[in-house]
Amino acid sequence: QAQLVESGGGLVQAGGSLRLSCAASGRTFSSSAMGWFRQAPGKERVFVAAISWSGGRTYYADYADSVKGRFTISRDNAKNTVYLQMNSLKPEDTAIYYCARHYSSGSYYDPNEYDFWGRGTQVTVSS
Repeated sequence: QAQLVESGGGLVQAGGSLRLSCAASGRTFSSSAMGWFRQAPGKERVFVAAISWSGGRTYYADYADSVKGRFTISRDNAKNTVYLQMNSLKPEDTAIYYCARHYSSGSYYDPNEYDFWGRGTQVTVSS
């Protein structure tokens, strides 16, 4: 059975870094774009970043607490793994982070365009 498993979350001080991993098993996702989303307590799940199947194109959220310039998404198709390097972390980055497979030709920013989801990994940034 296809499965996505996130890891690498934890507690970090503001300004610190974490590297999240999303390992796929049960099938290969190397021909699919992949994305990272996050959900803070009491808030909706929102887009963070996405990467094309080849890794040649990346997309980042552009909302108020933008991750662009601080986060980097990458992938290693040989390892069937997607990464999210997070630097200069802020308390507002605190959330559960999920990876998912983009299955359609629709927007990378829309969670409805993703089918397989991991269970998430908690990231907590203290001030």
